[in-house]
Amino acid sequence: MQLKIMPRRKRLSAGRTPLILFLCQIISALDVPLDPKLLEDLVQPPTITQQSPKDYIIDPRENIVIQCEAKGKPPPSFSWTRNGTHFDIDKDPLVTMKPGSGTLTINIMSEGKAETYEGVYQCTARNERGAAISNNIVVRPSRSPLWTKEKLEPITLRNGQSLILPCRPPLGLPPPIIFWMDNSFQRLPQSERVSQGLNGDLYFSNVLPEDTREDYICYARFNHTQTIQQKQPISVKVISVDELNDTIAANLNDTEFYSAKSNRERPPTFLTPEGNASHKEELRGNVLSLECIAEGLPTPIIYWIKEDGTLPINRTFYRNFKKTLQIIQVSEADSGNYQCIAKNPLGAIHHTISVTVKAAPYWIMAPQNLVLSPGEDGRLMCGANGNPKPKISWLSNGVPVEIAPDDPSRKIDGDTIIFSNVQERSSAVYQCNASNEYGYLLANAFVNVLAEPPRILTSANTLYQVIADRPALLDCAFFGSPLPTIEWFKGAKGSALREDIYVLHENGTLEIPVAQKDSTGTYTCVARNKLGMAKNEVHLEIKDATRIIKQPEYAVMQRGGTVSFECKLKHDHTLIPTVTWLKDNGELPNDGRFTVDKDHLVVADVRDDDGGTYTCVANTTLDNVSASAVLSVVDVPNPPFDLELTDQLDKSVQLSWTPGNDNNSPITKFIIEYEDAMHEAGLWHHQTEVSGMQTTAQLKLSPYVNYSFRVMAVNSLGRSLPSEASEQYLTKAAEPDTNPTAVEGLGSEPDNLVITWKPLNGFESNGPGLQYKVSWRQKDGDDEWTSVVVANVSKYIVSGTPTFVPYLIKVQALNDVGFAPEPAVVMGHSGEDLPMVAPGNVHVNVVNSTLAEVHWDPVPLKSIRGHLQGYRIYYWKAQSSSKRNRRHLEKKILTFQGSKTHGMLPGLEPFSHYTLNVRVVNGKGEGPASPDRVFNTPEGVPSAPSSLKIVNPTLDSLTLEWDPPSRPNGILTEYTLKYQPINSTHELGPLVDLKIPANKTRWTLKNLNFSTRYKFYFYAQTAAGSGSQITEEAVTTVDEAGIPPPDVGAGKAMASRQVDIATQGWFIGLMCAVALLILILLIVCFIRRNKGGKYPVKEKEDAHADPEIQPMKEDDGTFGEYSDAEDHKPLKKGSRTPSDRTVKKEDSDDSLVDYGEGVNGQFNEDGSFIGQYSGKKEKEPAEGNESSEAPSPVNAMNSFV
Repeated sequence: MQLKIMPRRKRLSAGRTPLILFLCQIISALDVPLDPKLLEDLVQPPTITQQSPKDYIIDPRENIVIQCEAKGKPPPSFSWTRNGTHFDIDKDPLVTMKPGSGTLTINIMSEGKAETYEGVYQCTARNERGAAISNNIVVRPSRSPLWTKEKLEPITLRNGQSLILPCRPPLGLPPPIIFWMDNSFQRLPQSERVSQGLNGDLYFSNVLPEDTREDYICYARFNHTQTIQQKQPISVKVISVDELNDTIAANLNDTEFYSAKSNRERPPTFLTPEGNASHKEELRGNVLSLECIAEGLPTPIIYWIKEDGTLPINRTFYRNFKKTLQIIQVSEADSGNYQCIAKNPLGAIHHTISVTVKAAPYWIMAPQNLVLSPGEDGRLMCGANGNPKPKISWLSNGVPVEIAPDDPSRKIDGDTIIFSNVQERSSAVYQCNASNEYGYLLANAFVNVLAEPPRILTSANTLYQVIADRPALLDCAFFGSPLPTIEWFKGAKGSALREDIYVLHENGTLEIPVAQKDSTGTYTCVARNKLGMAKNEVHLEIKDATRIIKQPEYAVMQRGGTVSFECKLKHDHTLIPTVTWLKDNGELPNDGRFTVDKDHLVVADVRDDDGGTYTCVANTTLDNVSASAVLSVVDVPNPPFDLELTDQLDKSVQLSWTPGNDNNSPITKFIIEYEDAMHEAGLWHHQTEVSGMQTTAQLKLSPYVNYSFRVMAVNSLGRSLPSEASEQYLTKAAEPDTNPTAVEGLGSEPDNLVITWKPLNGFESNGPGLQYKVSWRQKDGDDEWTSVVVANVSKYIVSGTPTFVPYLIKVQALNDVGFAPEPAVVMGHSGEDLPMVAPGNVHVNVVNSTLAEVHWDPVPLKSIRGHLQGYRIYYWKAQSSSKRNRRHLEKKILTFQGSKTHGMLPGLEPFSHYTLNVRVVNGKGEGPASPDRVFNTPEGVPSAPSSLKIVNPTLDSLTLEWDPPSRPNGILTEYTLKYQPINSTHELGPLVDLKIPANKTRWTLKNLNFSTRYKFYFYAQTAAGSGSQITEEAVTTVDEAGIPPPDVGAGKAMASRQVDIATQGWFIGLMCAVALLILILLIVCFIRRNKGGKYPVKEKEDAHADPEIQPMKEDDGTFGEYSDAEDHKPLKKGSRTPSDRTVKKEDSDDSLVDYGEGVNGQFNEDGSFIGQYSGKKEKEPAEGNESSEAPSPVNAMNSFV
């Protein structure tokens, strides 16, 4: 319960005396709070709180309950009048009054009739402070009388006449609802031609034969008693002039027969209302209903206008096919002339309805209760209006003031009662009655004179918690008479609040417009009047606002994906927020796909209906914040639908469709596909594409195709599923547009010609009975074309042809309609046979130890008997010249394309004996071989020795052991050994050159320096020159007795110098650390050597060029790969490259790469090959001590010794 808060407020400003806010002015009054504790102590005149309606229609089958409830202190007593006289309820056993209430219950269900208690009732509630009265309650039982029995004659009329079927329902209370049905209780259909009027009659603007029926029944439904009354059925028969029998026609002369116009067209006339003008009166606030129903043929159309004005837009409605105009909440401004116009093609007619809006009394300002203290002034005002102007009369405690007891403090001035210097005896209940001919208003308002000291109704020590930077409202609900003044204080010893930051409302509430942290504290409210003082303390706490520091963000997600919205909060630590997620301002769907944790909402397996606005709402006991984000669910479009074929021509058709839902991603294009159900059922082909803005496409068609079409929509996410297939459309047959392609003539045997082609597919056939006309003749002869028509096949064989003769060929398509255009002529050849002649004058020119050039004479073209493919050289090595390497016969083949008459044989082995022959090749195979030719390759430089090991190192000697070269390429003449020392800074010392006989495989070097590293360069020689070298390093042993020399068989010897201080502890520790480091380096070295790494010593090696194997110049010719004659496998590439992966000019350039091909290989037209055949030969060491060689791991180890 609280005091009424007035809109006016006053500020307390500094510099003024403490402002006491008077809530009672001369004409204002107290409003008594409905506080239970306060009401227990205060006396109050009666107030009617509930009563039955003025026009009270009762159900006669139920007990009558007339309501009258009132409040007051002390509780009021109740009495009733009926028809203006006292109603003694104690004398009527059927009437009881509810205890503590004035509500009457009349028990008519056991006995008695409702009509007995029909009348006007009024309730009076009275206590010691006055009497309040109810409205005059008119009690009437509802009535639903039966229809008056009447005999209804059948109605017979001609087609096109107008008709009115009367209803005339019985008068009921309240009036019934009318509707027309048939015997099956089905509502009769209504239209612009047939409709029901406001009076319930059924109007026909013109009748039709289908209006003939025997069960036109009008029903009246009485809602109050839930009963329905039925009129007798009406029979209507509509006939044409031709159906009239001779008897009826005999009773009518010609003028009478046609005077009704029957089914002739006619202009409109009104069935209702009659005449050109009428008048309508309606009360303010009701619904104004205006009706015009016209007859005519054709059926007239009704229009409405308001003369000198417009119809109100938001309050105007048309009913009954615009025959009824309704204006709701009608007011005086709606008065005027309304015109309805009925129009058909033969004319128009209008009717003017003059509308007058009257008004029963309505309140402008109803009188309000007054609570005054003794000696105060006040007034009661009763403002009402109506049309005509209502009369205002006053009653005091239910008695007209003219005959009521006199009160010197009261003065009546029309619609106002003025009170001055009231006393407690001035308390009373006054009634204001405003009435005119259309009704009345009655309002009770009491004047209660009280003398009460101040009371504060707000609970003591109330705690207010407010969010910072928001208004704080501290309540101080109070009551007192006279009205107390209110002051507020902050703190125990604070002064009255008067600063500009405070606002004091008239109901005592203190407002802090912008509360800050320093607003926290205890506030005291003090209420004073002349009868006393009261105070109350309240407490204020300021809390930090709840904020969303991470808001959910707009998201676009494809259907089936997972989306997450984040909502992170910051809040006052004393407030516990609750986070709620909403979708489109409603609860989240009850679906397991929606998961909510502390800061996130996760939606899995997103669907179309998941799209919308998601809102995070954070609530505390003091505030709430929210943030929203939109989820847009996108996906590939839905398939188009409603495919339709129009404009169907022989070679075109128009396809239209309706796009499916684009799923929030605009459609960019449509793809149209077709199916040929006749030739390729189930296989869809691309037809065309159109813009996403189009929904039609003009499609070009081919003859004799049973088309079906389907459409797919495409957006940024992909392609939709195909639409349902359109209806099928079979185009007419026509002759073929094209001929077969890929026509060829090749013989499979020496005496035939096989003509092949790529047949037309069913789509290209353009009609049934697809065949081919195959024609051929010799190119160089004068023969006529020979033709044959074959079925839908792809080849035809001509037998008995000469061997390898050119033919002219053409293949033409035809079907049952006709021939395709004249086909193109192509040339082919009859079958090939093996060549008859071998190449002659074969001779060989040995270029160097690994390369030979072969020449031959071409064979005559006629002897080839086919397409020349090239020449093929077979060559093989018999045995080496030294007779030490005997191998099985291994033939190799090189093929040279075209008419080439020479070629290179690469990759030969030096110092070897070779045999070769040459054969010509055509499409059938090889011809006979030429006589064998033999040739020998000269000596070449040997390969590097197979191995080199240094064994048995001593103080001043090293022993070298080696294996001869795997490929000596000639007779070895001697070995060359070069070596030089390497000092501790990895510099090379003087180079020593030593020649060793060719029959040696071991050699000991003496007089070497002890504990010294040496590098060795070792290679073999033939008469052709020096071969590739092999290098190695080794170390002589340390000069100290008793220490066995280390094993350096793999070139990784490691020695350690011992000195006298080796027995010292510090030296032992140092050497252990050195040994560990050396071990690590050894591991690294081992890994590198296993990976094939070499020391970069190219700069120190001699540049030995192979005198026989030099890079070939372009004009010398190049070679293709060669292959084994047995398996035709290409030889592996065998070049060696230095450690920097480059090939220097000085290195050997022999290579087996790309010299030629095997039997099936390909060559350039001149038989050349691409690439180089190169082998790596290590350079000889440089003379002197200068070296750019990087230090080896072994050198690095020696540096620690």
